[in-house]
Amino acid sequence: MSLNFAVLGVGGYIAPRHLKAIRDTGNRLVVACDPNDSVGILDGFSYETSYFREFERFDRHVEKLRRSSADQHINYVTICSPNYLHDAHIRFALRIGADAICEKPLVLNPWNCDALQELERETGRRIHTVLQLRVHPSILAFREKLQKEKSARKHDINLTYITSRGKWYLISWKGDMEKSGGLATNIGIHFFDLLIWLFGPVAGQEVHFASPTKTGGYLELENARVKWFLSTDRNDLPQSCRENNKTTFRSLTIDDTEIEFSEGFADLHTTVYNHILAGNGYGIEDARASIQLAHDIRRAKPTGLNMHSHEYLRKAIS
Repeated sequence: MSLNFAVLGVGGYIAPRHLKAIRDTGNRLVVACDPNDSVGILDGFSYETSYFREFERFDRHVEKLRRSSADQHINYVTICSPNYLHDAHIRFALRIGADAICEKPLVLNPWNCDALQELERETGRRIHTVLQLRVHPSILAFREKLQKEKSARKHDINLTYITSRGKWYLISWKGDMEKSGGLATNIGIHFFDLLIWLFGPVAGQEVHFASPTKTGGYLELENARVKWFLSTDRNDLPQSCRENNKTTFRSLTIDDTEIEFSEGFADLHTTVYNHILAGNGYGIEDARASIQLAHDIRRAKPTGLNMHSHEYLRKAIS
């Protein structure tokens, strides 16, 4: 049976992956909302989707559907809105009797998780989050290898993620710490979730440097020591990337071995949706540890460089 979806933030960067997942799982995009009306992409998925610029009108329309026949009800609200709106939009979804599918970060603050779990219990609805790296074939194969090894030693990890952004980035909500959560939350949280999932809970962490465009530090996990560096400054890209006009550099090395997962991203959201629709999606508790870590990084006082600092950070601020 085809299910009815609503999407909040349909004009955003990540929304097309959700639109594709809704279509590819055989479901219907009934209504969408975004204050930015550059949403012509909707025609690639449905000519029948109702669209609203104002959330208030969107709310009224969805409420009207809720009071109509059962086949008109919204079953899922997909949330691709700015990070600081996620909590409110999740609450909206549960209020209209729908489940929520929310992009990362689920919320900005760890205590928001507790309040949302209460709402789940009160409404009987579910909150799902999108942890797509956990379903990446290369990552799954590596995790299986780790579990078979059952090694007691700690692994040494270098995490590097540099994704070029222009001047617009800092002017938009993404450059506002209170709205985005900063780099650790906005571009780093899915990597932090992945590392915790692979190597166990956080035992300690340091932030060595933090600015609006780059940050780095050290993370001690149960089974790993992690040097990490995140940046939106294209000047931090390796020379080889700049020579080949590449705008992004993503690297995860474990014990000096590169884990290759740069390919295979196209259908990960569809895989996530299939898991959710089968009752096996990731929820609040799955996201909690990375939300807590990103929050702690955001609030930490940088210590300056030390023996645990990432080599790219050393180069970037030297």
